[in-house]
Amino acid sequence: MAGEYICEFVCDSFSGIQISKEAQASPMASINDIGIDLGTSQVLIYMKGSGIMLREPAVVAVDRDTRNILAIGEEADKMVGRTPRNIMVISPLRNGAIMDYELVSLMLREFVTRVTGKRYFARPRAVMCVPTGVNETEKRSLISTMYDVGMRRTQMISRPLAAALGAGLPIDEAYGTMIVDISAGVSDIGVLSVGKVMVQDCAKVGGDSFNDAIIRHVRRKHNLHIGERTAEELKITIGSAIPRTEQVYMDVTGRNMITGLPKTMRIYGNDITEAIDEPLQQLIESIHGVLEHTPAELAADIFEYGILLSGGGAQMFGLCEAIADALKVPCSCAEDPQNNVVVGCGRVLENMHELGRYLEDGRRR
Repeated sequence: MAGEYICEFVCDSFSGIQISKEAQASPMASINDIGIDLGTSQVLIYMKGSGIMLREPAVVAVDRDTRNILAIGEEADKMVGRTPRNIMVISPLRNGAIMDYELVSLMLREFVTRVTGKRYFARPRAVMCVPTGVNETEKRSLISTMYDVGMRRTQMISRPLAAALGAGLPIDEAYGTMIVDISAGVSDIGVLSVGKVMVQDCAKVGGDSFNDAIIRHVRRKHNLHIGERTAEELKITIGSAIPRTEQVYMDVTGRNMITGLPKTMRIYGNDITEAIDEPLQQLIESIHGVLEHTPAELAADIFEYGILLSGGGAQMFGLCEAIADALKVPCSCAEDPQNNVVVGCGRVLENMHELGRYLEDGRRR
């Protein structure tokens, strides 16, 4: 305890000392700056000069009785559906919002420490992108957590801007571009022009919505209860937003709702297409709503240049075609969509002088 107190005292004492220009220009002064995509299903951390250093599930295993943390990230994810009653495996972020702030703070602290280590003198900067449903009070609390971990300063960036930067969109140009970032909990829809988010909406539809729809459909049609992980595998392996020309299938094992016994059943791709139709239509309606509220000149640009899909949910087979067919607007998927947001945070870090204006408080340091 005494050692920790001395370290904190020394840090506070040095905080008022001016650093020379040579030290500020040194690569080591900012080499540990990090960008964080605090997503609903995954947390990704980008380190300046090194690229993506961490990708972990946003999952925490907790003892029900003592509230002790048993595992975080990949280790906790392996425990999903395989734990005794006294152990809860929790996703502390759900539907684009923080469900348990204490667990989110502990999880974030663990992940950042893994990447940067404990720092008292060379305190790095962080650029963070959080789900849209996180309110201002929770953002300030997360920034405080980051300071406790060792960050000198933490700034936020909006999700559509980060995704657009990561996808390489020319957002400074004077024409409208639309990006739809489909994460696990929600889908962020933004129309960008001259470096600003002109119109924005958050649809309560994401990858988890598709998984839930698949679970309900398989239970209703086949009397088979499957878990979230199996539903995710079905979505990735044979899922499609449009009917496939070829017949694809996957054998899954679940619990028979009539006998209560394990049962293996063959599920076909058309079943998944039918299952996800409702959340898909909700997503299309949300995109349509944003287009309706977009100024005419920007809307004309979007109809010409199209919509770009980002996020893990954008990789679903046929999703671009389904959206393009429904809205009569060209639609394409970004390259490496899962990493767009964290790469966008990283690009701001790599070029803070030019891109720092995209941060929410607009200040550069």
